[in-house]
Amino acid sequence: MIQIYHNQRCGKSRSCLLVLEESNKEIEIINYLKTPPTAAELTILLQKLNLTPIELVRQKESIWIENFKGKTLSENEIIQAMAENPILIERPIVVNGNKAIIGRDLEKVIPFI
Repeated sequence: MIQIYHNQRCGKSRSCLLVLEESNKEIEIINYLKTPPTAAELTILLQKLNLTPIELVRQKESIWIENFKGKTLSENEIIQAMAENPILIERPIVVNGNKAIIGRDLEKVIPFI
């Protein structure tokens, strides 16, 4: 089953979800703003994405700018910040087995699924 960490208010996320729905594959939609991933779940996602924590942060979000920008944070602190403020998590994230991608570029999503 393919999972998508989805934000309905995000146009890129809605477009990605449409591509997934059109693939006729079984998908699980995770509204990560309502049910945020834990720090442990984010750590697993980061491994599947092959990204560092800072690469998954939406650094232009006001929460990041006001509370974290310019500070020296450990990877665990960045993960905890995303767990506590899920709006900071880049979206959408598409998970297929042990691999994941950020699904903003639909041309990368299609071959991935």
